[in-house]
Amino acid sequence: MASESKVWWRDGVFYQIYPRSFADSNGDGVGDLRGIIERLDHLQWLGIEGIWINPVMSSPNKDWGYDVSDYKNIHPELGTLDDSDELVREASARGIKVLYDLVPNHTSDQHPWFQDSLSGRDSTYRHYYVWADPKADGSPPNNWVSVFGGEGAWELDERSGQYYLHNFLRHQPDLNWWNDAVRDEIDDVLRFWFDRGVAGFRIDVAHSMIKDKELRDNLPATEADPERVRRVGQQPLYNMNRPEGHHVIKRWRLLSDDYDPQRVLVGETFVLDVAKMVSYYGDDDELNLAFNFPFVFSDFESSELREVVELTESLLPGGSWPVWTASNHDVGRLATRWCQGDERKVRCALMLLLTMRGTPFLYYGDEIGLYEVDLEREDLMDPVGMRFWPENKGRDGARTPMPWEPVPGAGFGRPDVQPWLPFGDHEAQNVATQRDDKDSVLWLTKDLIALRRESEDLTRSPYETLAADGDLWAYRRGPRTVVALNLSDEPGRLDGVSGTVAISTDRHSDGDKLDGRLELEPWQGAVVVTR
Repeated sequence: MASESKVWWRDGVFYQIYPRSFADSNGDGVGDLRGIIERLDHLQWLGIEGIWINPVMSSPNKDWGYDVSDYKNIHPELGTLDDSDELVREASARGIKVLYDLVPNHTSDQHPWFQDSLSGRDSTYRHYYVWADPKADGSPPNNWVSVFGGEGAWELDERSGQYYLHNFLRHQPDLNWWNDAVRDEIDDVLRFWFDRGVAGFRIDVAHSMIKDKELRDNLPATEADPERVRRVGQQPLYNMNRPEGHHVIKRWRLLSDDYDPQRVLVGETFVLDVAKMVSYYGDDDELNLAFNFPFVFSDFESSELREVVELTESLLPGGSWPVWTASNHDVGRLATRWCQGDERKVRCALMLLLTMRGTPFLYYGDEIGLYEVDLEREDLMDPVGMRFWPENKGRDGARTPMPWEPVPGAGFGRPDVQPWLPFGDHEAQNVATQRDDKDSVLWLTKDLIALRRESEDLTRSPYETLAADGDLWAYRRGPRTVVALNLSDEPGRLDGVSGTVAISTDRHSDGDKLDGRLELEPWQGAVVVTR
């Protein structure tokens, strides 16, 4: 990866779109591909160069697109293949590339392959899935549990007397990636969408496709394991993170690079160890970008975040490129999860994401500091929340419709049609109002993206931590750029910095001249062009 040449997915900013919630073009209460087309001008104005769109392929929607029933078609509620082609064309005309979500670990139980597999042990597609005999006492083949709720990950098919594996919902049977026919089928899926102009894929649970061939029991969780592992009750040693999974990703990278080295594979590497995450880059022959969940799940606190960043930088292979995000459709919104609704903290979080060495991913609504919506039980559509309410309210609060305008319908769709999930307070938070206010979070985001695009330091240069006191996090990006973030309730000061404040989080310090000292209020950040 030559540093002197432009690589769009390295130099640009990505924007994640939950399609059902972005814009509704036909008034049915559900966002769709044509709605995205109609709002592309917003993304161009913001400075976005790539969009990742959550699943749009045909699905019964037991898990809202993550249960695919046809990998080569668009779900009718979301549009058509023609709409998809037009989206790619219209985005390209605005300098924006399109990534689709690929779900290779499992299909829907309504997929024709699985329906065939239910017809008998000798059926054509039986070995496309992970089927296994019960133990002698009739119990499941091993102790693996589902990610969704900690129940057993095996479902008995009484007709054949075997169990099939589902690491997620029982409606999501896991594919058998030891079967070369499955590998060929998914290769063909990648080619299908590449041929239609899609620039790459975000690969769902990229760490979990291959399962232990011997189906060995997982070991119990221990007190030393992360809380998320303890919650499930066992270490995912044999149903996820198998070394053979790297061979699958290398195969896809060869296929992708053969189409065009500018195509990109982004992995949902949902692992809680930086070294494991980094391993999915391979020797620049696996994923182009791997999501850093140790960073995502850190507290919004300088020493903890800095430790993850420094460890990531130290472990990344030469030529590999980090990726940073703090919100998505599963983990929630940064404005709530990290910032507890404090706009000062939101501004610091956005400055952090957009000034690090690496590719930033924003989730729709991050650019206006959108909060999660506190929903009622009857509003829920997410199977996780519906099952575990009220202990776990699910993920719907971070998937609500985009508030575009302070009007009935929020500019999302028809004002007389109830959207698939309720709005939040769209009069208090919306794009139109913030676009009219140059001091808004939206304009801060836009200006940070513009500065990043114009600055060789911010786009390409190394990351270097600078010595700072307390909860002040300061780092150098190249010869002329210093970023300082005061992630605390006390004033902070950075000595030894002279130059001009290019952007401050409160915008009141923009243009200030510094002569050896930068003073920051609580929860204030600044990008300084040094002299």
